[in-house]
Amino acid sequence: MNTKSPVFDPRDLRNAFGSFATGVTVVTSGHAGSRLVGVTANSFSSVSLEPPIVLWSLGTSSPSLEVFDQTERFVINILSLDQVDLSKRFSSSSPNKFEGVHFTEGLGGLPVLSACVATLECKTTQRLLVGDHILFLGQVEKYCYERKPTLMFCQGSYVQGAEHSPA
Repeated sequence: MNTKSPVFDPRDLRNAFGSFATGVTVVTSGHAGSRLVGVTANSFSSVSLEPPIVLWSLGTSSPSLEVFDQTERFVINILSLDQVDLSKRFSSSSPNKFEGVHFTEGLGGLPVLSACVATLECKTTQRLLVGDHILFLGQVEKYCYERKPTLMFCQGSYVQGAEHSPA
């Protein structure tokens, strides 16, 4: 059995993956007594309703990984169309990502960003090393949402979805 992967240009492969439109999330963890962390991620997906399980992934070289591991909790903050600035802020390497950002304390003291389309407060149930990323699976313990336009990302740009009208 050949387990060796074919050789691909990483940037080109990333462009191919980017053809799939995704919602934009900021995944947060930590608490005020330690260090708050947050990362922009479009690797979020629902997995199960019974029990309610979601997944997301984080690069193994992320400086935030240690906090996600230590707290064993995370919050998926699904961004609204008007939160592009938050997406950009949390995708940066800025040491003070939470400065000036409005959030409340959720379960376990984790930061829950304000004005998001939805927030899912989760307890990590599994952590798997997959390639160059850690896959986090978490059980949703609390959530809230509202109906408003969701921020999306496709082909390297922020986009907005539109309701499809049948022909």
